[in-house]
Amino acid sequence: MTPAAIYRITEKIWQYNPPGGWYFITLPESISTEIRSLFGKEEEGWGRLKATAKTGNSEWKTSIWFDTKRNAYVLPIKAEIRKKEGCAVGDELIVELHI
Repeated sequence: MTPAAIYRITEKIWQYNPPGGWYFITLPESISTEIRSLFGKEEEGWGRLKATAKTGNSEWKTSIWFDTKRNAYVLPIKAEIRKKEGCAVGDELIVELHI
C-alpha cells in the first residue's frame, strides 16, 4: 500500500445536475495528476479512492472520483457537512484531504 498523503485545497462548491444533484469540489488538475500517479493502482470502480476530508470543524470519511471530462478528481460534499459549515454552491471551501 502506498503511504498516505495530505493535500490542502481551496475550491468552489458546484452542483451536478441541479436541482437535487450532488455537490462537489474539483481538485486542481496538478494535484489530481499527482494523486493518480501515486495512488492510481489503489483505485476501485469508476476511479474511486478512499479519503478523509476535513473542513472547518468537520471531518468525514469519503471517496474521491476521477472525472475523465474534467481530467481531475472530484470530492463530494455531503449535505450534513454543508449545513454544519454553512456553505453553499459558489462558496470557496478549504479542505484538507487525506488519501
